[in-house]
Amino acid sequence: MNISNSFDISSSALTAQRLRMDVISSNIANAETTRAKIENGEAVPYKRKMVVLETSKTSFKNMLQTQMEGKGIQQGVIATSIKEDTAPLKSVYNPTHPDANAEGYVYMPNVDITKEMVDLISASRSYEANVTALNASKAMVSKALEIGR
Repeated sequence: MNISNSFDISSSALTAQRLRMDVISSNIANAETTRAKIENGEAVPYKRKMVVLETSKTSFKNMLQTQMEGKGIQQGVIATSIKEDTAPLKSVYNPTHPDANAEGYVYMPNVDITKEMVDLISASRSYEANVTALNASKAMVSKALEIGR
């Protein structure tokens, strides 16, 4: 096991959680956007986006081969995609809104601010935990180097 593996894992998690926080902040900023894009000549409301995270997958054979060759393997988590939420849009009665249909209903984004704030706190705490893990790894490497003095 390479000593930098813990740094790789923590740094990949930091990058993934930062992306997650960026997407969540975009969701919050567009929670009232009724004209996010144009499809078939009509304005479509913003749809909530979510980050899909996965572990870096490496087969045992590849991992064993690279370890035997003395090379390191990128470990940790990666963001594989950013997907739109398939939850239905919210229909709000507001006949004075410029985007209201003939019945007076406006389709609003499927963004729930409370849910976004909970996700933001979760991503923030995960980020903080990975910073702590990174600092602990750094301290262990520093103490190991002091042994040689």
